[in-house]
Amino acid sequence: MKHLLIGLSLALLAPMSLAQPANLDDLLRNIRDVRSSEQSAMQERESRFIAERDQQQRRMREAEQALAPVKAEADRLKAEFDRLETALAEVEAELEQRSGNLGELFGVVRQTAGDTQSQWQDSLLNMQFPERMQTLESLSASRGIPTVEALENFWYLLQQDMTASGKISRFEAPVVGRDGEQRVLPVVSVGPFVALQGDDYLLYQADTERLLVAPRQPEGSGLIDEFTQSRNELADLQVDPTRGNVIQQLQQTPSLIERVHQGGVVGYVIIALGVLGVVLALWRLGWLQRTSQRVDRQVADLDNLNRNNPLGRVLGVIGSRPKLDQLDTLELKLDEAILKETPSLERWQGLIKLLAAVAPLLGLLGTVTGMIATFQAITLFGTGDPKLMAEGISQALVTTVLGLVVAIPLLFMHSLVAARSKALIQLLEQQSAGLIALHLGGEEPRDG
Repeated sequence: MKHLLIGLSLALLAPMSLAQPANLDDLLRNIRDVRSSEQSAMQERESRFIAERDQQQRRMREAEQALAPVKAEADRLKAEFDRLETALAEVEAELEQRSGNLGELFGVVRQTAGDTQSQWQDSLLNMQFPERMQTLESLSASRGIPTVEALENFWYLLQQDMTASGKISRFEAPVVGRDGEQRVLPVVSVGPFVALQGDDYLLYQADTERLLVAPRQPEGSGLIDEFTQSRNELADLQVDPTRGNVIQQLQQTPSLIERVHQGGVVGYVIIALGVLGVVLALWRLGWLQRTSQRVDRQVADLDNLNRNNPLGRVLGVIGSRPKLDQLDTLELKLDEAILKETPSLERWQGLIKLLAAVAPLLGLLGTVTGMIATFQAITLFGTGDPKLMAEGISQALVTTVLGLVVAIPLLFMHSLVAARSKALIQLLEQQSAGLIALHLGGEEPRDG
C-alpha cells in the first residue's frame, strides 16, 4: 500500500516538475516536501471542519431552546381551542333547546320570503318599490334567526303590496317605444295588472327593470284615453287579471299572415288556387246574372228577338212566326241551338270543381311534408325541445286548414254557378218547347 501511494505521488508530481531529478536523493527530498505540505493542508481543513461543526451544534442548541416556548404556546393554544369548541357546542345546544318552536317559525319565514320573492319577480309593482326585492333576498338567504325588525319589515312589504294592488298609480319610468328608443315617460299602472302609457299597453321587463310598448295591443286599447283622463265618473278599461301573462302570450301568438307563412310553399300554392277559383266563380256568377237579366227582358218581349242573350239566339233560329209545315225540322234546330248555348253557360264550372277537389289534396300534401320535417327534427335533435318540432307541426296543420278553407267555399260557389247555369238552360228548353207547343196548337204566342 505504501509503495502504491508513493507511485501515485510520483505520478502527480511528474507533470508539475519542470525537469527530472538529478538523482534519487533529490527525488526523495521532493517527495518529503510534498508530503509535508499535504499534511499541513489536511490538518488545516480538519481544524476548519471541527470549528464549523462546533458552530452548527451551538446554533442547533439555540434553535432547540427557542422551539421549546413555541411548542409550549402551541399546546396552550390547542388546549384553549378545544375548550372554546366545547363551550361553543354547549352554547349551540342550549340555543337550540331554548329556541324550540321558534326555529321552525323562522324556517317558515325564510321559505315564505323565498316564495314571495319568486312571485314578485315579474310584478309590475317592482317599478314603484325596487328595494323590496333586495329585502326579500336577504331575508330568504339568511342563516341566522331573523330579528324582530326584519319580521316587521317583511310584514310591511306584504301589506304594501296588498295596498298597491288595489290602487291606480301614476309615476315616471323608462319606457322603450316602438322605435326602440328609451325615454322616461309618465306611466299609469292599475295595481300589478297593467301599465299604460298614452294609448298603449306596456310590458314589464324584469331583467332590465323597464317598460316596453307591446307590439301587439290587446282589444280595448281605445278605452285607455278615456280612462286616463281626469273625470268624476267611472270608466271602462280592459285589465289583464293574470298580471301581464295574457299580454305576453299575445305577443307570441302568430297573426293571420304569420299563420299563412307557416304553411310554406304548399300553403302559398293553396292560397293562389283558392284566389283563382273564387275570382273565377265570382266572374261566372256576375256573367250569369247579367245573362239572366237579358233573358228575362227577352222573355217579356218575345216578338222582338235580340241576339245579345241565349234565348234570343235560340228563338231566332225559327223566328217569331214559324211555318207550320216545318215544325219537325224547327224542333231539331231549336235543340241544336240550345246545345250551342250550353257550353258557354257551363264554361269554367269543371275548373272550379277541380280546384275545390285539389285544395284538400294539397292540404294533405302539406300535412305529409310537415310531418316529415317534424320527424327529421326529432331524429337530429331528439324530443327535448318541442320548439324544434313546432315548425313542421305548424306546416302540417296550417296547410290542412288552408286546404279546407279553400275547398269549402269553392264547393258552395260551384254549386251556385252550376245551379244558375242549369236554370238558364232549363229556361231555354222551356221557352223553346212552349213555343213549339203553341204553334202546334194553333195559338198565338203570349208575352212572358
